[in-house]
Amino acid sequence: QVQLVESGGGLAQPGGSLRLSCAASGFTFASYAMSWARQAPGKGLEWVSGIYSDGSEAYVADSVKGRFTISRDNAKNTLILQMNSLKPEDTALYYCAKVGSLEGDTIDVITTLSSYDSWGHGTQVTVSS
Repeated sequence: QVQLVESGGGLAQPGGSLRLSCAASGFTFASYAMSWARQAPGKGLEWVSGIYSDGSEAYVADSVKGRFTISRDNAKNTLILQMNSLKPEDTALYYCAKVGSLEGDTIDVITTLSSYDSWGHGTQVTVSS
């Protein structure tokens, strides 16, 4: 079955960096678009960044543009989120997610949370001095 396991979260100071990883198994990773989403305390789920199945295109939410970079290593079945210049408002539980369709390499699919059929358990990121 599909498994998505996030790691790399923790406590960072404002302006600091963290690198999140998502280890994927149970499906052909290289065939599916993937994304990161987050949920801050008391708020709804927010899409953060997504990437095409072959890594050729990537998108980020305006709230993290210029600070977060998504990438993937299809040989290692791994999704990465590099987070720089962290802000307290980045504090959230970060989830890795898999698009449900093999036709997921479009901006409309990637940026729509209902497109995703599998989610990890999340990794906590806390930004505080």
